Amino acid sequence: MSVVDRSHHAALMDRNYRFQRHVYDLTRKYYLLGRDPMIARLGVPDGGTVLELGCGTGRNLILAGRRYPKARLFGLDISAAMLETAAANLAKEGIADRTRLARGDATAFDAADLFGMEKFDRVFISYALSMIPGWEGAIAAALRALSPAGSLHIVDFGQQQRLPGWFRSALRAWLAKYHVTPRATLDAELYRQATEDGRPLRFDRLYRDYAHLAVVGSSSGV
Repeated sequence: MSVVDRSHHAALMDRNYRFQRHVYDLTRKYYLLGRDPMIARLGVPDGGTVLELGCGTGRNLILAGRRYPKARLFGLDISAAMLETAAANLAKEGIADRTRLARGDATAFDAADLFGMEKFDRVFISYALSMIPGWEGAIAAALRALSPAGSLHIVDFGQQQRLPGWFRSALRAWLAKYHVTPRATLDAELYRQATEDGRPLRFDRLYRDYAHLAVVGSSSGV
């Protein structure tokens, strides 16, 4: 994205979540399916580093912190409003001392500048690619931030091909109101980039293709 596009997207996300962030986790738990299985698959080594792109309210970082108590956690988000909520939630959880948050664009960020380190053992993206313009760039940026033995974990909306047509249509119309677009070519794009990066890919379709769960690279949790 250009600088203008990034500024526009950041402003849009802040408008969307200025008030929603206060009830975001309560409402999203009913339809952002597959997040907990993704976190269970991370298999973070003791003392390992975990980066979430599009960390939102910090909900996933908190769960990762509970499951991997020796991990160091990092979160990136383009919305200042969401980061404010995430910082408060992480402090309340008592893990702010091993967590670092930064504002940035998931498609073009400098991990060394933002976090003081270039590579991470685990990178994950939860229901954010469907909201990111130029989402393919976010996958590429995530892979660049990944250590050679690390893994990238992604969960997002599927195409709902095995669900009733009325459900698929209603879901798509509702998601569009929040600028969310399920990525029809996610599997092909992940295969292309994983192959170019020399990493294996595992791609699963969950809940009758409601959601997609993918791992690029390998981890002990897979």
